[in-house]
Parts: sequence; C-alpha cells; structure tokens
Amino acid sequence: MKKVLVLYPYPLENDGLSIQGYYLAKGLKELGIKIKSCDKGDNERKEKLYKEFKPDVVIGIGFWGDTPNLILHPLKFGMIPVPWLNANGWVANYHETLENLPLIIATSNWVKSTYMRDRLTGNNISVSSIGFDPKIFYPRNSKRNNIRKSLEIKDNEIMLLTAGGDVTSKGAQEMFKALGKLKGKFDNWKYVLKTFPSFSAEDHGKFEKELIEKLGFDKNKFIYISDSYSPKKMASLINACDIYCAPSRLEGFGMIQLEAQACGKPVISINVGGPKDIILHEKTGYLVDVEHEIKLESEWVYEHMGFDKKKRIHFPIPKTFAYKANTDQLADCLLKLFNDVKLRHKMGEEAAKHALEKFHYKFIAAKINKIIDENIN
Repeated sequence: MKKVLVLYPYPLENDGLSIQGYYLAKGLKELGIKIKSCDKGDNERKEKLYKEFKPDVVIGIGFWGDTPNLILHPLKFGMIPVPWLNANGWVANYHETLENLPLIIATSNWVKSTYMRDRLTGNNISVSSIGFDPKIFYPRNSKRNNIRKSLEIKDNEIMLLTAGGDVTSKGAQEMFKALGKLKGKFDNWKYVLKTFPSFSAEDHGKFEKELIEKLGFDKNKFIYISDSYSPKKMASLINACDIYCAPSRLEGFGMIQLEAQACGKPVISINVGGPKDIILHEKTGYLVDVEHEIKLESEWVYEHMGFDKKKRIHFPIPKTFAYKANTDQLADCLLKLFNDVKLRHKMGEEAAKHALEKFHYKFIAAKINKIIDENIN
C-alpha cells in the first residue's frame, strides 16, 4: 500500500494552506492510502517520519518560497518530494531545484503559467484544483434569517458578500464602483464585507471608506465584519447572502469562490487567474474582463526568499502583479442578478451541482493520486 507524508500548516488551522493540506490528507486516507501529516517547518518530526513511516512520496503544500521545507529537506533524506504549489506574486528563486523535480502540481492553470512566465519550462508541472468538504459547504436555509437579522438586512434586500484577509484584494473597490453605476436603477441591497484582523485589512479599509463617501453612498449599506471564522461559520454566512462578489485583483485559485458555489450562490468574478478554472461563465456565475493590469518593472527580494541579502531585481519585461475588473461589466452582471430572482436561483443550483461534481475533496485526492502514479516511477 502506498504511503504518503503530507506537509502543511498542521494541526489544522483556519488558514487556506492548512485546509488545502487537510482535505488532501483526508481524501487520500479515504482512498485507502496510508497517510501521515506534519507541519512543514517541524524538521525534527519530519526526520522521524522519514525514518519510521518511510513514505513513498512527500507532498508539500505551499509556494516556491517554501522550497527549503517542502523540497530541499525531503531530498536531503532521500525522499521524493511532490510540491502542490500556489502562486505568490512571482517566482524569484529556486528555479533549478524546481526544474529538476520529477513533478510539481499547481493549483490552477494560471499558477502554472506564472511559473512558466518566470523561467520554468512547465514540462514537469501538472494542474489540480483544491477540494472542498460538501458536509460543510452546501445549500441550506438554516440560520439564514437569523444571520441576516443580526446584520440588519431586510428580507426584501439583496445581500452581497465578499470575504478575504482584506476585501480590496478580492475586488471590493471595483464592486463599489459598479454599484455606483447602478444608482437609481437598483438600490435595494446591502453589502457585507468579511475581513480578517490584519494590517492589510485596516490599511485598505481606509481607502474603501473614502471611496464609499466619494461615491455618495449611505455608509450603512456597507457592513464590515472583522473576525476569524471557522469553516462552518463561514458556510453559514455564505448561505445568508444572495450573490457572492469576488472580481479578485490576484487569485491563484479562489477557494472562497468555490465554497460560495458549493453553497448554491452565483459568483461574480474576473476572467483571469484561478477563477477561470472553477466558474462557468453565465452558468454558475460571471467572469468579467480585465480592465487594467498593474505591472512592475522591478521588485525587492529578501534573505527569507533564499537570497544572500536584500536587493532589488529588475525585470527585462514588466510583470503583472494585479488585475482590476471591468466595472461596466460588473454593473451589468449585478443588474441582471438583482432583477431576476429565478436567474439567481438557477445559477445557484448549477453552481452547487458543478462544485459537488468537480471539486469534492475525494475527487481531488483521487486526481492527485493518479497524477503521482503517472509521473513518479
């Protein structure tokens, strides 16, 4: 029987990487594979598991900057590392190490393209999305009315929702501008913005509030929640909304967008990055065009990235570090969903079906297991 060691932020935390690793380990175990999990930075525990558990492969969850923990450490002890990587701006280092691996798994086609943009051939990169747990994220009405009431949202008001560490990175400011274009056409909505306590959320929040005032909105139409939510509590909040909004500025996968679909909500997103892999345009939601790209001609690198000192790297060709969605198209999509309750319900039903059929954590685990079998001799 195959034995797999999975490295991720362990034990389970309310963190995207931790949940990604947990669902993978859970799915592989249910397939009959022997599984051990370990925190990716716990070298003492990893060495013990290499010796006693003797895994056939070591799957590491993270990004290129985690190469020392996910790749170099297992290689040092004769293990076969298979990193399942997310994007993180750009690939600044460890190119030779990554290129020489028999297999890398990327969380989306866009993540793969980013690694290829940054000088990897892509010949050893396969793609697998992240899975979700349908026992947590599924359509339900329980607690819906209580949550809406606690947020002071009336039964006849459309509840929009965006969630993230900060909501500007998830496209909230573009949504504000789109809503501004609909003033007088449809105004019976409330917008819930779920953030996580952080400098980023606080810093972006200042500009968000300035934009709300500039657009002439009643600030009470925007409801901010800043707290750490468990997956179950997050699922309840998603189920309370009518439309999930996330035209993210940079999204390597889009876990919360997948979870919103699983809860039966139409999702408005952007036609770039991870959302292209998980949202079916005009069926489970909308993918609007990119209106603007933010490109940089240089960027800083640091010691924790594997460099000898802090320095600035200049790019021969400017690299895109963020996208902004077309606000006219966002407004059009919102108006369609605002005015057509049947369309919202139809898209929501299709979204829940799509998520369950394509992204159940068991399906993803089986896919990754097959990729490994086909690429690791």
